[in-house]
Amino acid sequence: MPDLTLLYNLAGHLLPFDCMQAAFMRQALVGLLLLAPMAGAMGTQVVNFRMAFFSDAISHSAFAGVAIGLLLSISPQWTMPVFGMLVGVGIMAARRHSALSSDTIIGVFFSAVVAFGLAVVSRDRGVARDLQRFLYGDILTITDAEILGLIALAAAMAAFQFWGYNRMLYIGLNAELAKAHRVAVAAYQYLFAALLSLVVIFSVWAVGVFLVTALLIVPAAAARNFARSAGSMFWWATLVSVSSAVVGLLISAQPWARTATGATMALVAAAWFVLSAVVARGRGERPS
Repeated sequence: MPDLTLLYNLAGHLLPFDCMQAAFMRQALVGLLLLAPMAGAMGTQVVNFRMAFFSDAISHSAFAGVAIGLLLSISPQWTMPVFGMLVGVGIMAARRHSALSSDTIIGVFFSAVVAFGLAVVSRDRGVARDLQRFLYGDILTITDAEILGLIALAAAMAAFQFWGYNRMLYIGLNAELAKAHRVAVAAYQYLFAALLSLVVIFSVWAVGVFLVTALLIVPAAAARNFARSAGSMFWWATLVSVSSAVVGLLISAQPWARTATGATMALVAAAWFVLSAVVARGRGERPS
């Protein structure tokens, strides 16, 4: 496994605070600097495509993925992303080949994965205790292997956004028209579902099942209030997401705060949203 010490030391120099001298804080910062931009970028598309419920279903599929891994003695680092990606692609396939509404299809998958996870956990009470850290998340325990996974995912995400951002906007506006103009609609939709599923699963490790939606949706919602175009919304969402992650990490490490990192990040993002609503109101616009 590659030595990431140099990367961690560089992160420590970026924020020369006493709390950043601990190795686990530097690792957490690197993880957040990789994860937050991806969450912000995907969040804009989740908001624009009205897929917030989709991300919620994927986050709860992590619950079942962890349960399967613990029961089969396989690391949840493998079972969570694999199961989450299967659920995400399955939802997209069902949406494309069913006359039912998207919310109905996602609701069916959501109910099924939660019920499946509960059924698996109910067989072993010890597994239920181990699941607590995945429900609430803990970015401070991120490992080198997870950092490497985030680096690989960030590279794939950058390539997808570079080649597919405008095409995804086109598909979101009118999939049939995009298809008529030779856009590979199905391929882009499946790739989007798979990448979004992986971002959500990594976010579960950072902030837990309960706050994944906040990490994706709140920065994008704030960005919609700040932005004047689709392109600026992308960059605003990235700024809000990264700043919320970094400030949340720093605040949670202060002796006077001592709060959960994931919850603190979500609260900072919520403060951004309140500020964005004030700005939108000041411009005479209706806040989103």
